[in-house]
Amino acid sequence: MGRKTSSQGTPATAALAAAGVPFVLHSYVHDPSAASYGTEAAEALGIAPERVFKTLMVEVEGRLAVGVVPVSGNLDLKAFAAALGAKKASMADPAAAERRTGYVLGGISPLGQRQTSPTVVDGSALALGTVLVSGGRRGLDIELAAADLIRLTSAATATIGTRTPLP
Repeated sequence: MGRKTSSQGTPATAALAAAGVPFVLHSYVHDPSAASYGTEAAEALGIAPERVFKTLMVEVEGRLAVGVVPVSGNLDLKAFAAALGAKKASMADPAAAERRTGYVLGGISPLGQRQTSPTVVDGSALALGTVLVSGGRRGLDIELAAADLIRLTSAATATIGTRTPLP
């Protein structure tokens, strides 16, 4: 996989470049009326939704954590809490998520966050050569090896995603 550089630099791309990790940027025109940022990315880029992962900020016992799951399903909050040794988790307040990460909703990347948080990546990523995550702004995704994503975020892996049946 080659490295692609452009004027699309974000803290996420800077973190990857600093670590010497190969990645590919995928840009698309973000539609403000899109119901789901992740599904929009998968459709706009023509990539299977199982390979496009969304980054979700979660509150676990008073602290923020990061869940990374395929856009083809949802985050199982109970499984996420268990992966971090906790009993319960809830979705983080959007404003708190933006403050903690330095990114806007729909553009939160698991990489290059303002403050690091415990991270759990859905185990399905391990079966994929590369995955796509937000590049740090709406309309920009980064494709990288799943192993690099896990290593750079110091993530645990666990089955934290639910699968949504196809219509």
